Amino acid sequence: MRLFTAILLYRLLLPLLFLAAFPGWLLKMLRRGGCSTRLGERVAFYSAARHDEPQGAVHIHAISVGESLLALKLIRAWLARDPGQRFVLATGTATGHAVASAAAIPDLRVTYAPLDFPSMVRRYLKRFSPSQIVLIEGEAWPYLLFACQNRRIPVTLVNARISPKSARRFHRFAAWVRPVFSLLDAVAIQEPEDALFWQNLGVDPGRIDHTGSLKFDPDGGARPARRPEFQHMLDFFGMNRPVILAASTHAGEDAWIASAIRAAIPAALPVIVPRHAERRAAVKWDLEREGFSVIVRSKFPDALEVGMPANLPQVFLIDSTGELSDWTAHADVVIIGKSFFSQGGQNPTEAILANKPLICGPHMENFEPLVSRLTASLGCLRVHDSSGLSEAILHALDPEFAASITRNAADVLVRHAGATQRILTLLASHPCPRK
Repeated sequence: MRLFTAILLYRLLLPLLFLAAFPGWLLKMLRRGGCSTRLGERVAFYSAARHDEPQGAVHIHAISVGESLLALKLIRAWLARDPGQRFVLATGTATGHAVASAAAIPDLRVTYAPLDFPSMVRRYLKRFSPSQIVLIEGEAWPYLLFACQNRRIPVTLVNARISPKSARRFHRFAAWVRPVFSLLDAVAIQEPEDALFWQNLGVDPGRIDHTGSLKFDPDGGARPARRPEFQHMLDFFGMNRPVILAASTHAGEDAWIASAIRAAIPAALPVIVPRHAERRAAVKWDLEREGFSVIVRSKFPDALEVGMPANLPQVFLIDSTGELSDWTAHADVVIIGKSFFSQGGQNPTEAILANKPLICGPHMENFEPLVSRLTASLGCLRVHDSSGLSEAILHALDPEFAASITRNAADVLVRHAGATQRILTLLASHPCPRK
């Protein structure tokens, strides 16, 4: 009865929530180029014939870029186990869609996940007839879960994660969200202590499996790799310059970090990789206002012809999507964005896998308890202000210190080794859907 009431209230409130969020969502899609893709799939309208679609495939839902990269990691590992398996990757954003499409995995159908309106979910499920649905990290939409239960389509949440803000909200409305989360057929959690949280949200304890983190698994996919074309671009700024990479920066951090790098070691090259590439113009303006000469990665051929001003400190601005991992391989030090002026932080794993000394700010809430373990084991440097950041950069550039901090960080990740294979085993031996 509580499930029926919760779904009914959700169906009544969803149109109002959609109308409130639609203008911002549309603006974001315009900025990120999403309107040039098959955006009609968000409302479950498709251009291809139904008989051309993969029927009975495994569907993986990944909202944005980070989740899409995890989905691709899982798909590649699954294909190594079962080369004949077919997949549909459903994303929620234009950038996630672009990253999934650029992966060019043979026979992978990339689509947009439908909005969680009953008619759209029904058209989506009828068109594809998924054999099972795998949700990456979150986004357990109520009507999708309800419709899958009615059609006996198993739904598994892997790499289950709830932000502190969402956790507080869910606890406040626990009585109403428990019936929804109880519809999940399995939940793969990252840490053993997460089990109680998911039980409190209504997931049967027998359906909770501790697998470790797909994101933090050091053995679950390709490691960051140096690319000759990337090195060619870096050499343009001068041979053998220390490369300090600021990864997934958010508004306000770009020029602040670049200035701290300049204060620490003027000869270093700051490489700024914004979390959202569409911020390129604003980031460039902020950097130039602080006295930097900026070369934008997408405009690099022009820089070869014009050259760089010799009298200004230089910054390389990476305005591409899906390349961060391999840019990390070229860095001497990695600074994690969204950790200084915004809440949550960004993923530090790529820096650790690339054996790069890691620096982050005080706000890494979305990556706990990993970051606390890194800090306690001297596997990363936590700083709170610009002078602390400059000092940390100097420490991290010391070869002996860098070797120690990267070794300690790698030891912390070992606890998640094998997580990808454990998740695949869970999905392969999936519990039968409820009758």
